Amino acid sequence: MSAFWLLPVVAGLALLLTGVMRRYALSRSLMDIPNARSSHSQPTPRGGGVAIVVSFLAALPLLALHGLLPWPMLWAFLGAGGLAAGVGFLDDRSHVAPRWRLLAHFLAAFWLLAWVQGLPPLALLGRSLDLGGIGYVLAAFYLVWLLNLYNFMDGIDGIASMEAICVCLGGAVLYALIGQPLLALTPLLLVAAVAGFLYWNFPPARIFLGDSGSGFIGIVLGGLSLQAAWVDSRLLWGWLILLGVFLTDATLTLFRRLARGERILEAHRSHAYQVAARRYGAHLPVTLATGALTLCWLLPLAAWVALGDLDGLLGLALAYAPLGLLVMRETGVRT
Repeated sequence: MSAFWLLPVVAGLALLLTGVMRRYALSRSLMDIPNARSSHSQPTPRGGGVAIVVSFLAALPLLALHGLLPWPMLWAFLGAGGLAAGVGFLDDRSHVAPRWRLLAHFLAAFWLLAWVQGLPPLALLGRSLDLGGIGYVLAAFYLVWLLNLYNFMDGIDGIASMEAICVCLGGAVLYALIGQPLLALTPLLLVAAVAGFLYWNFPPARIFLGDSGSGFIGIVLGGLSLQAAWVDSRLLWGWLILLGVFLTDATLTLFRRLARGERILEAHRSHAYQVAARRYGAHLPVTLATGALTLCWLLPLAAWVALGDLDGLLGLALAYAPLGLLVMRETGVRT
């Protein structure tokens, strides 16, 4: 029995729940108030990402019951995603100390890795490389970094939603290319959930994701990439390529701030996408450019790697080099 009917249902549920969350945030004064480091100018409700969490997680057991999602992946997403979203929602409502947030993030990562069985052997330069225990550690830091960078990159209207949609669409295409179209349902469910939310978050945004939504999307994307890696090790390179826009901007900006001796936990607006939004005087062009780069530049390279016609490490270098230059050019402009 096909489960593709779940996609419009999940999108509709996320659409309705986001409206409910917006009314809840307004009634409880859960507002994102602009400050000197913000990229928006009007107080805006936050916490809308809860709608994505609920609609996506509620649909996963149906996939598992139909044999379209392995049960270990179900428990991985429920536990890790729920924990990331829960601590994020607490932080949205009040404030959770950074050390406790980080502890929760690592617990979520290790929970996910326990069910996924860590990092599979990597396809590297024509050979298979098994990292063993080191692979678990690297995968944990990868998941925690994705979780946090998604929060850092959720700074202008629609950009985090656009990235999630385009990356997961790309991941679904990769599954289809290797002859596993039914496995595409899980990333497509996240596409549907985020699309329902994007109706409210599209520039000009009427509600923001909040830490609950951004952290959840970050760790789920990491989990999806590891799930794909166990299907075919080349797919991990494909997912890393698809995530290139956010990974290059967040990582290079972090290193530049460290080199300048800045406090990396302090809010700022020096990411390339933030600089670009100020340059254009609008969020929409940058949000659309994020999607265009992912689908038009990164997806073809990811597909090339997934089909085995290009080495994964070389594909990653080809994908990231121009993105890195773009980030360096934008962040080198002082505004």
